[in-house]
Amino acid sequence: MMDEPGKSLPSDDSAAPVPLIDSRAGFAAAIQWGFGRAAAGGARRIVCVDRDFAQWPLDDPALLDGLTAWLRRPQRELVLLASSFDEVPRRLPRFTVWRRYWTHGLSAWRAPADLDNQLPTLLLDDGALMVRLIDAVHWRGRVTVDAQAVRPYRDEIDAVLQRSEPAFAATQLGL
Repeated sequence: MMDEPGKSLPSDDSAAPVPLIDSRAGFAAAIQWGFGRAAAGGARRIVCVDRDFAQWPLDDPALLDGLTAWLRRPQRELVLLASSFDEVPRRLPRFTVWRRYWTHGLSAWRAPADLDNQLPTLLLDDGALMVRLIDAVHWRGRVTVDAQAVRPYRDEIDAVLQRSEPAFAATQLGL
């Protein structure tokens, strides 16, 4: 991959500083900020990419409330792309339950096996926003709000999504 009314997500406050990703907490804050900024900016599609989403703050109640409000708006789609969703039910139980109620607005995809180790960790909206973790060991990343800089990432992720298969079923069929 390339290198580089009710409760709602935080508002798009242009005076709010772009978050710095220099720690695990900074990454979580940047992801929450990114969801809020995308929702406030009117994004219709938010794409999240990670190997397994185990370190994402998707279980945060305020984040889930904000995503709920955003998905209630027409024509909204949250797309998840991962190598594996095996850790999600164990590490993110609140998100796993929440996902069952929002299957119409959330799609989850498993990347092809040949790309497993190449998936970046990022959040993209359909505009100019990207939150990207560059170094997962030291928790270093970057937030970009520049449509021209984000476009190559969006195009590359769209190409991977075309080769991916549906995953992370909302319900498990048991015998």
